[in-house]
Amino acid sequence: MGKDTIADMLTAIRNAGMARKRVVRIAFTNISESIVKILLREGFIENVRKHRENNKSFLVLTLKRNRPYRKTFNLKRISRPSLRIYSNYQRIPKILGGMGIVILSTSRGIMTDREARLERIGGESLCYIW
Repeated sequence: MGKDTIADMLTAIRNAGMARKRVVRIAFTNISESIVKILLREGFIENVRKHRENNKSFLVLTLKRNRPYRKTFNLKRISRPSLRIYSNYQRIPKILGGMGIVILSTSRGIMTDREARLERIGGESLCYIW
């Protein structure tokens, strides 16, 4: 567990997918909760619940099993503590021609690239998911 909680969360999900685990437990932060809500809404994970153990909160994610075209999904951390990557709404990249999503941290909260383009706001690119 390092100081970059987003990278730790993405690595835990990626490793669980490669090991064909069904359930992943990640540390609870407000940012990780927002990212997990986006993953749930976009259909990358099946279920999420909040779990409390010894005065520490965790998010328990249930990964999807039956993805017909791919065994796991890919997650890539873009902006990190040592190198922040910002883009305005016109230069937000499209992942696989719009098949994947970019999660952005904007002045109006954490949102996907499609939502940011509709609201015409840019922000910090947190991660790519495809």
